[in-house]
Amino acid sequence: AGSAMAAVRDVEIDPEGTFKYILVRLQRPGAGEQRDIVRGTRAAEFHNHIFEKVNPEMEKLGYECKCLGGGKIEHNSKDKKIRVFGLSTGYGKADHSVTVEILKKVYTDYEITWSDDKK
Repeated sequence: AGSAMAAVRDVEIDPEGTFKYILVRLQRPGAGEQRDIVRGTRAAEFHNHIFEKVNPEMEKLGYECKCLGGGKIEHNSKDKKIRVFGLSTGYGKADHSVTVEILKKVYTDYEITWSDDKK
């Protein structure tokens, strides 16, 4: 069971630009295991568009998804910087400090910051 959850990538975000993101908690029904993942894309006009894409993918793998909130990510791959900020009107503000810790696992050589700024 652990392998299936391990197969889910911690982070899937666009390589460049500023876009909406959500923090999603995956949980296997009846099991204690859970983990949080970050998903973000410019293709999503609203935060729920991201969730509506992630949720069925994770359900197929046997996970329940819960959106813990959202915000925005500014990804500058040239300067290796990521800034996490803002909030989701629908889901509320994600805990950006948690998001940053997850991003650091993947973007190990990046400077990653967060703030509660709206812009």
